[in-house]
Parts: sequence; C-alpha cells; structure tokens
Amino acid sequence: MTIQEIQQEIIDEFSLFDDWMQRYEYMIELGKSLPLISPEFKTDDHIIKGCQSKVWVHAALEGEKLQFTADSDAIITKGIIAILIRAFSNQHPQAILDADTHFIDQIGLKEHLSPTRANGLVSMIKQIKLYAIAFQTQLN
Repeated sequence: MTIQEIQQEIIDEFSLFDDWMQRYEYMIELGKSLPLISPEFKTDDHIIKGCQSKVWVHAALEGEKLQFTADSDAIITKGIIAILIRAFSNQHPQAILDADTHFIDQIGLKEHLSPTRANGLVSMIKQIKLYAIAFQTQLN
C-alpha cells in the first residue's frame, strides 16, 4: 500500500468513533500492537528530542524500504508513534520525504493533544523524515 492509501485507511478508522475518548482508547490499542524497538536501540541516540515523554525510534533499510520500530513510556504517545509508523514503515525513503501529513489534521489529532504532546508529534514526524533523508542519501 502507498502512504496515501494507509493514511486514508487511518482517517476512515478514526471516523468510526463518535468522540475523542473512543479515539484515545483506539490509539492506546494501536500502541499495544506497535512493533517494539529492540532493547539495544532504547538509547539516547534513538530518543526523540522535544517529546515530554520518552519515545525511541529506530529505522533500518530492508531492500529499498525503511522499517521503523519504536516504543514510548507513555500510552498515548505510544499510540501516536504507532500511527506514524503504520503510515511510514515499509516505504521507500523518497516516498516518505514526498508525503504530507494531512491525515493528522483530518483525524483531528493535533487539536486534541496538549501543546507539549503536539510538539512531540511534530518532533516524531521530523525524526522520521530525517531518517528518510539519511537512507535516501545511501540509496543514491
């Protein structure tokens, strides 16, 4: 699936819920299914700067596609990173760089987060894009 198709799938799933409490519960469930980062990558080198809670993200190139794993010490934040990893994992680095993140606004996520969590969300997206830049450079 393309990033856009996955993002649309996420938008469709979130539209099934009537209120934000249900959406938060769904995000927590998504966090529980997150492909967990190997303990060897739960280091300061992999921590996302700008997040109130601790979030670790690791990327590896398999073939020509990036695979992300992550973890967080906060359940909502773990759900947020799970959504991002779902959208961007198993994609070509250039596709990640070309993708927008409109789906975050469409599901209403940013407006329902505290300012510190919203900043953390931006930092997570930035880190994913930085990984894509680094791996795209290796492919060229």
